[in-house]
Amino acid sequence: MSVAEQLSFPGVREQVSDAEWQQRVDLAATYRLVAHYGWDDLIYTHISARVPGEDNHFLINPYGLTFDEITASSLVKIDLDGEIVMDTPFKVNPAGFTIHSAVHSTGKDAHCVIHTHSNDGVAVSAQKEGLLPLSQTAMIVAADLAYHDYEGIALDLDERERLIADLGDKHSMILRNHGLLTTGATCPDAFLRLFFLERACTMQVRALSAGREAMQMPDQGVPEKTGNQAKFNSANGIGDLAWPALLRTLDRNDPSYRD
Repeated sequence: MSVAEQLSFPGVREQVSDAEWQQRVDLAATYRLVAHYGWDDLIYTHISARVPGEDNHFLINPYGLTFDEITASSLVKIDLDGEIVMDTPFKVNPAGFTIHSAVHSTGKDAHCVIHTHSNDGVAVSAQKEGLLPLSQTAMIVAADLAYHDYEGIALDLDERERLIADLGDKHSMILRNHGLLTTGATCPDAFLRLFFLERACTMQVRALSAGREAMQMPDQGVPEKTGNQAKFNSANGIGDLAWPALLRTLDRNDPSYRD
């Protein structure tokens, strides 16, 4: 029995446009992938996506479900203030949308926003030097990486302006003492940026376990060259090549995210 059948989610396929349904499927898949890789945090943190053709409407997880339970139909449609705008049996956590609403409101290509509290992501966010160029993965990410200082649980709306200013034209961010955030024009783009950022953090945590004196740093100029070669900071569609394979992984395990 699939997750959707166990929890009896009401289907919404016939109530939404084809474009919205595809966004729902991709967003539900993104939730499942974050859970698959172990970057979820029980029912906390969020992934949100703009509804195509509805600039001020977004999809987000129903509060109380784990990421591996999310389906396309269970996603909740909200506005920029976190208010529900489509009938649903579920509730949302408006406070959890504070960070996401800030990023979505920039008007850039931040149509999908992912925020995680993974072990290695939080560990690196607590390190004074942030992400170090210890791996090719880190060098690819660093060219498109911003930082935002911790101000407490994200409940104060005035923090949004500072977060937007810190993000600037970047697509990835380390929220110091808090976690990670990535954005993209699509769910595949935001997820690929998260995949690289999470892996870079894991590599750093493992490398530093040997002691800082054992580290081999790259030659001057190499991190910048590597970042420019990857073009994570300018390209849309960077996640398209890997996305079908990722969906096949989900479909082999539990295709109910599509329901």
